Amino acid sequence: MHDVAPIYKKQATALGNLLAQGGHSLIWGGSDTGLMKVVADAVQEEGGKIVGITMEKIKETARKNTDELIVTKDLSERKMLMSERADAFVLLPGGTGSLNEITEILELKKHSFHNKPVVIFNIDGFYDGLHSQLGRMKHEGFIARALEDYMYFAENTKDVVKFIEKETED
Repeated sequence: MHDVAPIYKKQATALGNLLAQGGHSLIWGGSDTGLMKVVADAVQEEGGKIVGITMEKIKETARKNTDELIVTKDLSERKMLMSERADAFVLLPGGTGSLNEITEILELKKHSFHNKPVVIFNIDGFYDGLHSQLGRMKHEGFIARALEDYMYFAENTKDVVKFIEKETED
């Protein structure tokens, strides 16, 4: 992993721990790098289940010791399968791939293809700019419903897990 601030790794570990302790499985892109590797490590260390969904083109970079590893033909199939299998979505600090995935999930939610919780994990204010931009989009008429109908901005791991559990009760 590149030189990301330790706060991100610490919070990713804490999130993985809480997810596993709550009996939640992790479904992610299957890579063995980045913050999602940190989350996967923590889930596994706490005895939780991890399911990786990777693509044929990059399968050699996939984590080897998953409970389940699914290889898809391309990015579209990967994102579709992740969307179907997940009960909730959490955006951690990341790059353009993270933004690509979460905006697709939000667009699907907007058009009622799912009503699963979406959490933006705003570690150390990382997504303050995104929150501001989304607020402007709403204010200027580009987003029809209240932002809270689409997503929840969480500042800590407990709020992430609490929101997911509240929204997925049944």
